[in-house]
Amino acid sequence: MEKKKDSRQKETLIKVLKYIKPYGGLMTIMIIMAVISVAFTLYLPVLTGKAVDLLKQAGEAGFWDDLFHLLKKMAVVILLTSLAQWIMSICNNKIVYNIIQDIRKKAFRRLEILPLKYVDAHSHGDIVSRVVADVDQFADGLLIGFTQLFTGIITILGTLGFMLSVNVGITIVVVVITPVSLLVASFIARKTFHMFRLQAKTRGEQTDLVNEMVGNQKVVQAFCREDETLKRFDEINGRLEKCSLRAIFFSSLTNPCTRFVNSLVYTGVGLTGALAVIRGGLSVGQLTCFLSYANQYTKPFNEISGVITELQNALACAARIFELIEEEPQIPDRENAVLLNGVQGKVDLTHVAFSYVPDKKLIENLNLYVTPGQRIAIVGPTGCGKTTIINLLMRFYDVDKGSIQVEGEDIRNITRKSLRTSYGMVLQDTWLKRGTIRENITFGKPDATEEEIVAAARKSHAHSFIRRLPDGYDTVIGEDGGSLSQGQKQLLCITRVMLSLPSMLILDEATSSIDTRTEIKIQKAFAAMMEGRTSFIVAHRLSTIQNADVILVMKDGHIIEQGNHNELLKKQGFYAELYNSQFALA
Repeated sequence: MEKKKDSRQKETLIKVLKYIKPYGGLMTIMIIMAVISVAFTLYLPVLTGKAVDLLKQAGEAGFWDDLFHLLKKMAVVILLTSLAQWIMSICNNKIVYNIIQDIRKKAFRRLEILPLKYVDAHSHGDIVSRVVADVDQFADGLLIGFTQLFTGIITILGTLGFMLSVNVGITIVVVVITPVSLLVASFIARKTFHMFRLQAKTRGEQTDLVNEMVGNQKVVQAFCREDETLKRFDEINGRLEKCSLRAIFFSSLTNPCTRFVNSLVYTGVGLTGALAVIRGGLSVGQLTCFLSYANQYTKPFNEISGVITELQNALACAARIFELIEEEPQIPDRENAVLLNGVQGKVDLTHVAFSYVPDKKLIENLNLYVTPGQRIAIVGPTGCGKTTIINLLMRFYDVDKGSIQVEGEDIRNITRKSLRTSYGMVLQDTWLKRGTIRENITFGKPDATEEEIVAAARKSHAHSFIRRLPDGYDTVIGEDGGSLSQGQKQLLCITRVMLSLPSMLILDEATSSIDTRTEIKIQKAFAAMMEGRTSFIVAHRLSTIQNADVILVMKDGHIIEQGNHNELLKKQGFYAELYNSQFALA
């Protein structure tokens, strides 16, 4: 199990390094600046040691000139060190934010091409957490890690070189003791990776709940479920606290352990150095210099132990991000996929079979042949497969068996873009983006003229309420329509379809949230719009589809009845039963 975790961690690290590779030039500059910074930092104790030894000559001729010369050197060294560190910091930030931009862009692009089944199978909050929170955590880890890791390693190597040049014996004492801190840090790092990964996963659950709560606050309050929702939040928040504390507890052991070992190093240097001074092997200035080097040498181990903790958190978050990025995308268009042009509206479904879950069949042996201009209504109880047919027509999902053809061409041989632009779709769940009313209406046709926008709004009976808004078509609405009523939101979605006037229409519960008076007006507008266009209408309210050319009655994934409204009523079958159940009390 441990080997598997280590392997996963190494794989994640290799993937991160691949993202760093394009910025090799900046990395080189950063490493050079790190070397310069460390070199000058390590040279400073040499000057300090010389200054200490120079104090013995106080009062002698040339003392003040020599001291002033040393102080000038120290000032220049400090200035150059600061400059090198500043350049290094700029390079580090630029590398990290470029990497984050690349990863976030890749994650977002992958989201756009992921099959709908992935989005349906994962909570939206968890997906958002991977693209936003996990990427931010990853960025924080890299920002801290890069600079300290490079400067730490270079400082250790540089300090060793300087100490060897001063006294080999004392250097051996340092080298013998310090590996203990590395072993401790390495052991703790392996333990904390999966802890930080669990923390990131739990944080995703929390984001999902908050997202769900904000989006459905009215429903929660209407049913007085605030206490239950709070309990769910407290439960997740409690788990997040526990896994966070556990991860932080184990990762926080690194620093005190390495500091303890480093204190032993410093003590060992002090004792052996003092003995060397007594024996005359070292001057007081050299001992001062060596003690400074011992401190410089041990300091990076403390920093690196902290960096390792941050990097474990960053790698755990990166692993979740890469899971999303590496998720199998939807099957791409075939190389010889054709563009759908001059669509008349002929659609054939032949022996179609489909299921969301392999062992639970939803649609079996569905056959439907639609001629251009026909209005096809699909009715049936919840879960019978009505909306699924729409998903298959739009190729959000591919059929398991059989085929769907448009104009005699299998839709798997047609580009998705040309297929989907041939349909105009109004869904039961309205979707409006943050922006102006005009931007929402022109979502499918950005180059529409003002005249076209207003004409579409008039046809859908949306113009009158838009005109009454504070800024008319330039009124800014919030996410998902903000304060607009459900009926107004649906009117805007209908206007959006009216504007583009595609060859075929899909209306999924299009008028379920609109009052009766508005519904009558919209039905008239739809009748005019559907004239000559193949239209698929999915509805539970049977009053909206009485004028359809063909009504398909579905049950358990099968078409059990087919005909127009009057024909189906005469059959006294399932459709008549549904119709009578809705209108018996009218």
